[in-house]
Amino acid sequence: MPTASEDASSDDPVDRLRISHEPHPHHGDHRSPGPELAPRERETLRHIAAGRTYLQTARHMGLSKHTVDAYLRRIRAKLNINSTAELTRLAISMGL
Repeated sequence: MPTASEDASSDDPVDRLRISHEPHPHHGDHRSPGPELAPRERETLRHIAAGRTYLQTARHMGLSKHTVDAYLRRIRAKLNINSTAELTRLAISMGL
């Protein structure tokens, strides 16, 4: 059975994000350190998971497609995600 420290080092990006949003037991409502997505990163993820292209996402958000690409690269780096399928799975698990 995995220990709490093994759970925190999960290779699953969904688990890592879930862990980062759990309250720390000794600090009330403070969040534990870990990858958290900025609001625009979450919005970008929602559009891509809905099947929109980078250009469609950029137009909808009022951004350049290069900015959309930058947001997605940051999300991938934060959560060690390599594919659009993994991004989509993450978005679904987050309720986006």
